[in-house]
Amino acid sequence: MTDLKFDGRALVNGKRIGARDGQTFDCISPVDGRVLTQVARCGQADVDAAVAAARAAFEDKRWSGMAPAARKRIMIRFADLLLEHGDELALTETLDMGKPVKYARGVDVNSASNCIRWYGEAVDKVYDEIAPTASTALALITREPVGVVGVIVPWNYPMIMASWKIAPALAAGNSVVLKPSEKSPLTALRMADLALEAGIPEGVFNVVTGYGPEAGSPLALHMDVDCIAFTGSTRVGKQIHVMAGQSNLKRAWTELGGKSPNIVFADCPNLDKAVEAAVGSIFFNQGESCNAPSRLFVEASIKEKFLEKALKLVPGYMPANPTLPDTVMGAVVDQIQMNTVLRYIESGKSEGAKLIAGGEQALAETGGCYVQPTIFDGVTPEMTIAREEIFGPVLSVLSFTDAADVVRQANASVYGLQAGVWTSDLNKAHGVARALRAGTVHVNQYDEDDITVPFGGFKQSGVGRDKSLHAFDKYTETKTTWIRIDSPV
Repeated sequence: MTDLKFDGRALVNGKRIGARDGQTFDCISPVDGRVLTQVARCGQADVDAAVAAARAAFEDKRWSGMAPAARKRIMIRFADLLLEHGDELALTETLDMGKPVKYARGVDVNSASNCIRWYGEAVDKVYDEIAPTASTALALITREPVGVVGVIVPWNYPMIMASWKIAPALAAGNSVVLKPSEKSPLTALRMADLALEAGIPEGVFNVVTGYGPEAGSPLALHMDVDCIAFTGSTRVGKQIHVMAGQSNLKRAWTELGGKSPNIVFADCPNLDKAVEAAVGSIFFNQGESCNAPSRLFVEASIKEKFLEKALKLVPGYMPANPTLPDTVMGAVVDQIQMNTVLRYIESGKSEGAKLIAGGEQALAETGGCYVQPTIFDGVTPEMTIAREEIFGPVLSVLSFTDAADVVRQANASVYGLQAGVWTSDLNKAHGVARALRAGTVHVNQYDEDDITVPFGGFKQSGVGRDKSLHAFDKYTETKTTWIRIDSPV
């Protein structure tokens, strides 16, 4: 399948090293169940070493003290190297976590590179402030790097999620210790190699691999980590905040789960486009997206017509080997996640939802982890599949009668990450968008955005924002310097 050779060792202080106790774990491909390589199973001692390296690099200012224009050039070179190694990174991502290689190359690699480039360009373009004080004082308001930043990212978009956090953290002058998911660690390690090649000094960007309780928890609890940034489940995100408080009250920024509502009114300006977006967005990345529009609300008068169109599209999303160039839906990340998705499907059946598409494991003979694209109709708000994040290719369809009805249903969730509204009525679009408790509301499209806008959610979808200049707020301290002026004139 591939001639790639994988190095599963951690990267600490510019060197690839195994875990100090020699432990490893198997990195298993969900494509066909094969073992790709052995990965360092890091623990407390390894995290301590990585944090110490990051702290030393920060204190001697080998990165934070570098001229902004110089940091910019290095980060842009880092972004260029991601593109130069794009085919390798894309295939690695596909083999490691199962997404189609066409999207790993066309979306993930390009997005990660663009993110690092964008924050590199921003390094020397974010200005500090002077406060409007009386003439007897000069008050400077400056941003300073917070110090050592711990980053824990999930397995669904390994390169993108890492770049969203390491790019602004590095651009601000911090040192970083990244802990990728044990389910998809390989591209994070290659990114760190390329960062060194680009010129980021040793110790500034470190990667420790391993399991959450053994490597992630020590990072979140570490007394010499100044900030912890996490993307993942709400359950673990809550633990991260507790650990931050139990340790040194480090800043904790968490981007968590979602159960995003996608609302289609009868006056939708383009029903075919709405259908394509609803189906494509839930099945993209095998449904393993925190912002996936997994709750589809269709106005009752058009629901049957909508579903008729949707069912015609489902066969085009049947899973296939993700290393093939035309595959649009690949494997879920591992056996555990596949079984979780299948259990949710069974709960939908048992609670009375009507299964109208999919619902089964696919391609079992390959040894991989594949689930058919699945749609439930007749879903009600109290059902488990309408309340809990499934993180798989499962769409729950609900109906509504008017705007007030659907806003009530859409907001009846512990999550508030994203939402969609489809209507040709401008007043309705604005009114519903304002009423929805979500970090992003898409109107007459779903999931369009770019690096210039913030990403994050309300309620239990997390704290803080990734992307845009707002991300600098997470990785900098704001300092006021008040200077008394006794003017001689």
